Amino acid sequence: MLSSAETELPAWTVTRADRREHIDRVAALLAQWADAGRVNAAEKKRWLQAAYLHDALRDARPSELRSAVPAEFAEWPDLLLHGPAAAARLRSEGFRDEGILNAITYHTVGHPDLDAAGRALYLADFLEPGRNFDPIGRAAWRARMPHDLDNVLREVLAARIQHMIASHRPMRSETLAFWNQVAAR
Repeated sequence: MLSSAETELPAWTVTRADRREHIDRVAALLAQWADAGRVNAAEKKRWLQAAYLHDALRDARPSELRSAVPAEFAEWPDLLLHGPAAAARLRSEGFRDEGILNAITYHTVGHPDLDAAGRALYLADFLEPGRNFDPIGRAAWRARMPHDLDNVLREVLAARIQHMIASHRPMRSETLAFWNQVAAR
């Protein structure tokens, strides 16, 4: 788990230097949004935990991740296994904040059970300024955060779903359930 500094990753982390830079950008964005949204200190700490742990195993070998995830994730594609594997590892070490565990597990696909920290992580992971696709569109969404979170979430989720459809990629049932919940608000 994280140190009191909130920026030290667990010893079991498997990340390259560029991934650590991504993690730092996600954390900076979440800290900025938490401050602008006047999130209390305890909740801000949760947001930062989610940021620093979400990609802790992103660069681990898929074969290692697959053997570490619960059975319900056995059919997930290799690129998505790092979230459930990191959450499983944290659970095994006694981490019990289900909201943060859900945020880490589902940060790539979304899930209707995501709390405020999970929704913010879902957005920050996609919108962080180091990503090289659609920099103008993503900057516009970032500029509306955190005060327009619900609308930005709806628009980002719709854009991601549209991209999956245009790419003829299968969609996770969790993503569809997330969309149905977000669209109904």
